[in-house]
Amino acid sequence: MTSPEIPAELLGAGFRRQRSLDVRPIVSRGEDPFTLIMAAADSLDRDEVLHLAVSFDPLPLYTVLGGRGFQSLTRRAGQLYHLWFYPASAELGRQASA
Repeated sequence: MTSPEIPAELLGAGFRRQRSLDVRPIVSRGEDPFTLIMAAADSLDRDEVLHLAVSFDPLPLYTVLGGRGFQSLTRRAGQLYHLWFYPASAELGRQASA
């Protein structure tokens, strides 16, 4: 899978890189990607967002990562969901200070 570009809203908030995880193969094998997702979220750099590609809207994940200080942006393309998680302290639509 080719990762989509970082959405303009996130670029405007100062994010320049994304760590992408396509968890569809993991889920299709009947495995749970939760530990992998949490490890990726916990190791993000300041200018980095977590991008997930999933085949369903993982509603509990919004709550779990929200409890860890993340907000999300979701885009759906047919049966594919693209989710970006970023620190809740970021102000979308405004240029972040360095």
